[in-house]
Amino acid sequence: MTSRMASSELKKNLEAEEMILTGGLKCLLPHVLRRIIRCNRLSISNTSGMAEGYKQANVVILHESLADDFEKFCHANNGPLPLLYRSKPGDWKCPTLSSDSDIRTDCLQYKIYEHGACTGSLKSLKEYSEQLKDMVTFYLGCSFSFEKAVQNAGIPIRNVEQKCNVSMYKTAVPCYSVSTFRCNLVVTMRPIPESKLEAAVLATSESKEAHGAPIHMGDPGLLGIQDLSKPDYGDPVHLHPGDIPVFWACGVTGVEAVINCRAPLAFTHSPGCMFITDLKNDNVTVRSSREVPQVRCISQDPLHYSIVSAEAAQKIKTLETLIGIDPGDRGIIHLHRQDELLKACLSISHARSVLITTGFPTHFAYEPPEENDGPPGALAIAAILQALEKEVAIVTDQRAMNLNKKIIEEAVQLGILKRPVPLLSYQRESADSALMFLCENGNPGRPRFDHLIAIERAGMAADGNYYNARKVNIKHLVDPIDELFLAAQTIPGVTTTGVGDGGNELGMGKVKDAVKKHIKDGDVIACDVEADFTIVAGVSNWGGYAIACALYILSTCEIHDRYLRKAVGFPPLEKKVIWLSALPSVTKEEKLLKTLAQHGVRSGKTASLQMEVDGLPFYNTHSLVIEKLLQEAQQ
Repeated sequence: MTSRMASSELKKNLEAEEMILTGGLKCLLPHVLRRIIRCNRLSISNTSGMAEGYKQANVVILHESLADDFEKFCHANNGPLPLLYRSKPGDWKCPTLSSDSDIRTDCLQYKIYEHGACTGSLKSLKEYSEQLKDMVTFYLGCSFSFEKAVQNAGIPIRNVEQKCNVSMYKTAVPCYSVSTFRCNLVVTMRPIPESKLEAAVLATSESKEAHGAPIHMGDPGLLGIQDLSKPDYGDPVHLHPGDIPVFWACGVTGVEAVINCRAPLAFTHSPGCMFITDLKNDNVTVRSSREVPQVRCISQDPLHYSIVSAEAAQKIKTLETLIGIDPGDRGIIHLHRQDELLKACLSISHARSVLITTGFPTHFAYEPPEENDGPPGALAIAAILQALEKEVAIVTDQRAMNLNKKIIEEAVQLGILKRPVPLLSYQRESADSALMFLCENGNPGRPRFDHLIAIERAGMAADGNYYNARKVNIKHLVDPIDELFLAAQTIPGVTTTGVGDGGNELGMGKVKDAVKKHIKDGDVIACDVEADFTIVAGVSNWGGYAIACALYILSTCEIHDRYLRKAVGFPPLEKKVIWLSALPSVTKEEKLLKTLAQHGVRSGKTASLQMEVDGLPFYNTHSLVIEKLLQEAQQ
């Protein structure tokens, strides 16, 4: 009886000790925590929230013959695999990370992999000490390290609140491969209140040794994640109302690389059971606008946010101001929507394939009836999209196909385009013609284009007709390309931009109330078809030039580029010269305007074939705008 009482008392004491330990784990110093873990005294499942303010590390242990390639793999994918330390073969310590550690015992749990298969979980690797003599240990940064900074910013850590491991998911994003190391990116997901998104990005962006800023915010399907309730590693974490799923690159990517390289023997930490270092997290103060991230929502269906530096955002805002002047004094200042250029270009930057349309047959008494505002802007957009290696096509009226084909061919000869742009036409043949045009076999789940851009394209009014600025109905000259923009509203993942200078252009339906109120004859001519983003310019071509310059600014923004790449691979710095050469210039636009005149394409306001657009002289008006836009983009 006495023995049983003593045993019961001992059990109570151990449980009490465990409660004390578990409750104070976040305050314990790392060397104390490692000692407790080494003695196998904890029954917790992960190290999230432990040793607040100190860096934690993912662990990968490989044979020394694989070590150099794995190190290259880490450097090539330093978002998920920021390398903190690489040991020498058989070295169980990491002196730059901790003073008294032993990698064989100081993780809560380990995984053993043989020929790519996980063959078990272990509390200690001591029984493999002989094999470890020929193995190298890699210590890789962990997102648990930035949790304290996130909490200090007033942002809840839901998995800590819910006392569970963080959720980890395999994605469809391929890492940069090195030799036998090839795998897709693994991410952690943390629910963040929408109002705190920018604060979360700011709190983590400088913690580059802990994966840095998020690589995706919004719909998990955009990463290839089908079900948040079924993580590949860790535990499901419940989102509160108003939370947005935010994804960071994850060191468990290293585990996937180990599995795919099929090494005869390898060890890793068990996901969530990190090695705790003695290194304090740096309290980094972001100093310049180039390093300050901003968050913008670019799509509601699917929900998608993007990141850009404050410096790049300000440059694009300046572009928007430069093109927003009203040389014709038509009242377009009342149509402006702030930051539409930035949001449109962020959306285009994320797009894989873009469809452009232009063509306003205002001169119905001439052949061809087209004006010269629109095509130059469309080609400027197409040129930068080609340089950015995106798919691009142009859709126009069937009657204008030959004209546009000649213009595109000459644009290639002039060096404006790198290669011809595919030219398409659209006709309504049935109720689902637009869907069939935009999607493979009419399937909304398989769109051919991610983004549609209309620039100085005749837009359908509320009565179903198309009007020029003089209130003349030109419907007989216009194919129903508006239907593509209407259909795009029903296709998840397809966004649209409209560029105009008078309110009767396709996409201007978003500002139709202002058009009706402030533009002459606006109650009749206003376009009724909306675009997701509406860019208003003094001359529509300027809007096209501004889009090209804004896409260049985004491509050279390190913060945005990293987000686009999902923090894998390398910044494409060597392509900057190609992007720069694709931008519009005074010389290019001068040659193009002369080419248009040779084909009978006239100035919109005056029908002149001289060097003017919308009645404004090319020299000292349009040329000055181009120069100012280029100066802002390149400074």
